[in-house]
Amino acid sequence: MAGTGGAGRVRWAGLALGFALGGFFDGILLHQILQWHHLLSAVEGPDWQDIRVQILADGLFHALMYLVAAAGLWLLWRGRRGLEAPGAGHRLLGHALVGFGGWHVVDALLSHWILGIHRIRMDAGNPLFWDLLWFAVFGLAPLAAGWLLRRRGDGDGGADGLRRAAPAMLALAVLAAGPVAALPPPDVSTVMVLFRPGTTAAQVLAATAAVDGRTVWTDPSGQLWAIDVGAAGDATSLYRHGALLVSNGLLPVGCFNWSGV
Repeated sequence: MAGTGGAGRVRWAGLALGFALGGFFDGILLHQILQWHHLLSAVEGPDWQDIRVQILADGLFHALMYLVAAAGLWLLWRGRRGLEAPGAGHRLLGHALVGFGGWHVVDALLSHWILGIHRIRMDAGNPLFWDLLWFAVFGLAPLAAGWLLRRRGDGDGGADGLRRAAPAMLALAVLAAGPVAALPPPDVSTVMVLFRPGTTAAQVLAATAAVDGRTVWTDPSGQLWAIDVGAAGDATSLYRHGALLVSNGLLPVGCFNWSGV
């Protein structure tokens, strides 16, 4: 890693946090709110087009962004002494913008055009137009803005009002975006529940009855279940009945809620 001192860690922290924010922004806006595509929307084959597989891929993608964000926060903490230098706040935000734009450039080149696993808008008559528009607005523009902000930081020899605010702002943005990316959509009563190994079907049915829900689907292992808890149901109560993970918690598996199974 180039630059092992505080300034080098701040540089890589900004790039990592901006990259993670780019991924969270993509997942929240395009996968969940607009629902223009999933990570593997363009991968052909009945197994790949199963909505549960598509949403699982989205969940794993968000989990990867969590790891990138965690690495960025760790580097930011390790390099906090580098934030004392004049212009450090501008440089940190500049690096974050470069990372944000870098995510969209990598996504466009790799996911859209080389691997072809999805396009920005799968239902568009001219998907290339949307790819190029997204590439310019959220890729090239943040890269240019980040480069200019870094230049400003390099030339700032005076007091930098962003030295304390910039790290907090960036960390809060990442810490807020991660959980939002994992939240289920509103008005969805079906949750995905992973039970402890060895839990029998009878125990799952008893747990479902305890929350006044109904089972909708299960995978071949019998450990992962889709359970409709109803509009007023309390899915968190399933944790008292053998559940390890419930998808409406602030976890990457929250993306499972979009399957609507």
